[in-house]
Amino acid sequence: MAQRVLVTGGAGFIGSHVADAFLSAGYAVTVLDNLATGRRENVPAAATFVELDVTAPETAALIRDERFDVIAHLAAQIDVRRSVADPMFDAHTNVLGALRVLEAVRGGPARSRVIFASTGGALYGDFATPPNAETTAKDPESPYGIAKLSAEYYMSYFGRIHGLETVALRFANVYGPRQDPHGEAGVVAIFCARLLEERPVTIFGDGRQTRDYVYVKDVALANVAAARCSLPAAGRVDDRAFNIGTGIETSVTELAATLGRAARLAPKIDFAPARAGEQMRSAVAVGKAATGLGWRPRMTLEQGLAETYQWFSARLAGEAASGGRP
Repeated sequence: MAQRVLVTGGAGFIGSHVADAFLSAGYAVTVLDNLATGRRENVPAAATFVELDVTAPETAALIRDERFDVIAHLAAQIDVRRSVADPMFDAHTNVLGALRVLEAVRGGPARSRVIFASTGGALYGDFATPPNAETTAKDPESPYGIAKLSAEYYMSYFGRIHGLETVALRFANVYGPRQDPHGEAGVVAIFCARLLEERPVTIFGDGRQTRDYVYVKDVALANVAAARCSLPAAGRVDDRAFNIGTGIETSVTELAATLGRAARLAPKIDFAPARAGEQMRSAVAVGKAATGLGWRPRMTLEQGLAETYQWFSARLAGEAASGGRP
């Protein structure tokens, strides 16, 4: 019988790719999503879909009743800017949602392995020189990073005290197909939309801020690897945490230029004031993921941006043919 996995947030950008990867690996997949930002059409046809908020009491009942082997917890509030504007909402989703999952596993009949989608891009802050290893001191610059770190401490506690199998994957800046340029989106999706609409791209600050851009399908494979790896004994918060990125810093201006080459045009740039809570430099060291998970990124930035731009181009053509956004 196939192992069973629950992907929370599985109708979202990253979560839907994670659901795809688990299906390709032979798992039976259930997707849970409240569709606040996720899209029903992102859910794989072979997956079972449950429309539900991860913070709702019914989520605990689902976890107890279905006895999943693995829970990939990706349901989250993902917008750093919204976390700065409304830290209470951010904590409600990103801390209480994780606690809902952990408590359900602790009190249920099945000891599901819980894989938590954390952040490497916002966890380490600006007080260390990238690329940052898992043991680098944590000092987040935003409530989003603070909430993710808080959830990781709960994960570590549940591992030590209650014996749960928990893994934290600290994602760098994830990009790729299905990212939404109209909502809580990453810079790559926004830039793709602007280029396709022949509009200038906006860069906040001086454009020298750096990020570690990792392709979404590589991130999805990291989740499958985390479901199958041998875990170290539960101990400190970093012991079962793995950075998922490339270890390469790319500035926002470099990103725009690279994406412009994929689009075969020179992007026009509008500069705007820097945003509150934004780090200047970010990249993660990924050696631990290579040894502990057997995972390394496969996609180069040039290849990934080209595939992403092609996907957005095809989507725009489809929307135009249908008379608007789906």
